[in-house]
Amino acid sequence: MGLRSAASDTVDYLRPLALFAGTVLFALSFARIGLVLWQYERVRTAGMLGAVFAEGLRFDVVVVGLLLVIPALLLWLFATTRVMARIGNRLLHVYFGVTFSAVLFLELATPSFINQFDARPNETFLEYLVYPKEVASTLFAGYRYQLLGAFAIIAIALVLLQFVLRSSLRIPQRAMHGVAVLLVTPLLVTTCVVAMRSSFDHRAVNPSMAARSRDPMVNDLALNSTYSVLYALAEIQDEPAGGFRYGAMSSADALTRVRDAMIVSAASFDAGNIPTLHWQQATRAHTRPMNLVILLEESLGAEFVGALGGQRLTPNLDALARKGWWLENLYATGTRSVRGLEALITGFTPTEASSVVKLGKSQRDFFSIARVLKSAGYDTNFIYGGEGQFDNMRRFFMNNGFDSVVDEDQFLHPVFHGSWGVSDEDLLARAHEEFSKPHARPFFTLVFTTSNHSPYEYPAGRIDVHGANPHTVDNAVRYADYALGQFFARALVSSYWDDTVFLVVADHNSRVRGAELIPIDHFHIPGLVLGGGIMPGIYEPVSSQIDLPPTLLSLIGVSSSHPMIGHDLTRPEFASWPGRAIMQYGDTQAYLSGSDVAVLSRYLPAATFRFDGGTTLEPEPHNVELEATALAHATWTSDTYRRLSYRLPRNTRTH
Repeated sequence: MGLRSAASDTVDYLRPLALFAGTVLFALSFARIGLVLWQYERVRTAGMLGAVFAEGLRFDVVVVGLLLVIPALLLWLFATTRVMARIGNRLLHVYFGVTFSAVLFLELATPSFINQFDARPNETFLEYLVYPKEVASTLFAGYRYQLLGAFAIIAIALVLLQFVLRSSLRIPQRAMHGVAVLLVTPLLVTTCVVAMRSSFDHRAVNPSMAARSRDPMVNDLALNSTYSVLYALAEIQDEPAGGFRYGAMSSADALTRVRDAMIVSAASFDAGNIPTLHWQQATRAHTRPMNLVILLEESLGAEFVGALGGQRLTPNLDALARKGWWLENLYATGTRSVRGLEALITGFTPTEASSVVKLGKSQRDFFSIARVLKSAGYDTNFIYGGEGQFDNMRRFFMNNGFDSVVDEDQFLHPVFHGSWGVSDEDLLARAHEEFSKPHARPFFTLVFTTSNHSPYEYPAGRIDVHGANPHTVDNAVRYADYALGQFFARALVSSYWDDTVFLVVADHNSRVRGAELIPIDHFHIPGLVLGGGIMPGIYEPVSSQIDLPPTLLSLIGVSSSHPMIGHDLTRPEFASWPGRAIMQYGDTQAYLSGSDVAVLSRYLPAATFRFDGGTTLEPEPHNVELEATALAHATWTSDTYRRLSYRLPRNTRTH
């Protein structure tokens, strides 16, 4: 067989795949144009007209790659002989018809779904599929003509698809040349995988990349409904399974215990369908609203911090600790950045599932302190040195109260750009620049660092490197502390210092491991509040990351209604109580109260231990009340997420 014949035969096998890809792209683009014309005013107001189509094409290519990867993987099988080609031809007819029908059906269902839920088909769409009888009767009764119209359009589209593919899906005269099969198959599969991933960054494309406005529905238009449904299906796999993993407790009992543990007067709770919504009166008052800045330090565990008895790798933080309000016994809620973000931005407690930053039901109308501060007249921003779409951050923040996201693509000339983004000094220099601008309104900004993350890259010449290898966690901590010191040297003499409250806190420790059911000592992290009007002091009781958002609201003088169950640590009564913290470690959750710990495990009965601050947990007799309180919080968290009852009412009170 000549080279020209081999090439011609290869084209014969690949032509139907290319035509199908083009047809799917055309159908998805046509559907998006229709949706944009229908929702033009909202798209225009959100400033998303160009982004909807640019990002939309990207997500359409993702779906095409997904649909073609199976035929690509099987190409070697059906191209080896003419008999197999005949079988493959028939299977492709069926496969193309079924998948194209599914894509069209989801796009045709989208307008009705947007009318009802103001979103593309998502996890709610999938939940309805569990009740086919009820859904079918509802569709036939209320959407009969739309349904018949959709089926008619699909039928016509299938006829047109067969017309387009008819000539290309004829049975080839010969099998593909063996060398061509060996070359083309891996290349085609690789192309599909690259299309599906749509990124050479650390994480594949996800809906966060399309979240460029504060209007979630407009952000959804940049997706397509096939992708939206498949992504929702993946998210459902991470949904919290509920408190049953740890034991049985009714939702009512769990709520009662959680509300009791909040230590809030009964009169403070609001009546309604948000069970923990209550009024928090700020303990501080200011003549003008205070700015709020959270500096979230990547992987900075207590073991590195001299002021917490660690390795003395953070001289700048240790010096700053003497100038602010130092949280001596602060504990992270988990072992991932999204767990820390969940606690600090939403005040939500952890579950055995993923953080709400990544889960489907929390991608809109979920509570965040950004929502409270927006109601109080604040500008709300997120500045990150890495990829804004990492761990779904951009999507979650933009859909839940943040005005803007600045990530690595918006640093034009960074001093250093590593695997995880720009260096901490670039990040904090940008933050200082943003804070120094004239502001008509107070601002809230979350700043999230990246340098203290494997592979521990940072600019040379900033620190005294210890050891032969500069890329160690200890050296990265030294650099992160150097950058933090540089920032506060500028901030202390800045125009914004007196008007700003800063929180410096870690998201989690970098080394969470140990032989215990849960290595509590590795959840110990630094926390420091400083800035205008903050008096030096030490807070000694146990505290949790979930306590920080309500505490910060008091410190900046914002009183509000919110559903957070964390404690406002500025209240005088908390200065002498033992404190409590909740920690999630895989399938295990710990509830630390003073030095007593209730540990809930998926596979073991609840147990009580004593924690003396070291590396071991000493077994204690069952503390039934403590174990019940721990179970109540695990149960309440899962119930609250599933019932969508962690949010703000439409008219939120703040002052």
